[in-house]
Amino acid sequence: MNYLSLPPAGHTPLRVMTIAGSDSGGGAGIQADMRTFAMLGLHGCVALTAVTVQNSVGVKGFHEIPLDVVAGQISAVTSDIGIQAAKTGMLASSDIISTIAETWRGEGLAGQVPLVVDPVCASMHGDPLLHPSALDALRTDLFPLATLVTPNLDEVRLLVDIEVVDPASQKEAARALHALGPQWALVKGGHLRSSAASPDILFNGSDFYEFDAPRVDTGHDHGAGDTLAAATACALAHGYSVPDAVEFGKAWVTECIRAAYPLGHGHGPVNALFRLQS
Repeated sequence: MNYLSLPPAGHTPLRVMTIAGSDSGGGAGIQADMRTFAMLGLHGCVALTAVTVQNSVGVKGFHEIPLDVVAGQISAVTSDIGIQAAKTGMLASSDIISTIAETWRGEGLAGQVPLVVDPVCASMHGDPLLHPSALDALRTDLFPLATLVTPNLDEVRLLVDIEVVDPASQKEAARALHALGPQWALVKGGHLRSSAASPDILFNGSDFYEFDAPRVDTGHDHGAGDTLAAATACALAHGYSVPDAVEFGKAWVTECIRAAYPLGHGHGPVNALFRLQS
């Protein structure tokens, strides 16, 4: 694949922020985001929203970060260091989502800095990572600020009550998501097990863009959604168009899945470190 250009030594790289939860097992969350940021040559910044207690088997619990601390992290970074793009992950509660939206607008970032919203609702094991009441806050507070939303099919069902089973319902879901306010909606097809490939559909209100990749036969794909959103945010920071950024993010996560490794007794993580060997 074609990588993003790396900054010369001693030059300040582009900056990208992850607004998300921490994964104590290191496979997903901010840990996955920061690996991708580093491997793609960007300086990663963090606004931590929650600390999870999890491993390769599942999530045992999580602790939310106080609202003033969530807001303070975003303000401190953007007012001093500056960012060229951001992505969200686990946001835990409606109060945290509303706080992020308010801070994003208050810092003058809305419409100025690309924002990728990965609406994390549950872990790959089915453990909840978002209070049910927070779905409305995602729809009404955060989606209208998003450059791009990137739900998987389980999240699509929760957000717009559409069961995606084929390309027609995937397009229907993309339309419904776009109607909630983001500039672009990506409906990922990795969980569409009836397909021999992994088809994603991107929609901007008028045009559909289709992206495909071979389905990788592996049980180790923890952190794939985080990694896709993180790589897409990196491409947007470089000035890519949304379709080109999504194409880059999909190619990146596909290679990370190919290089995934076993870890613990459950699902191992996708592996952004493969670039060190290429």
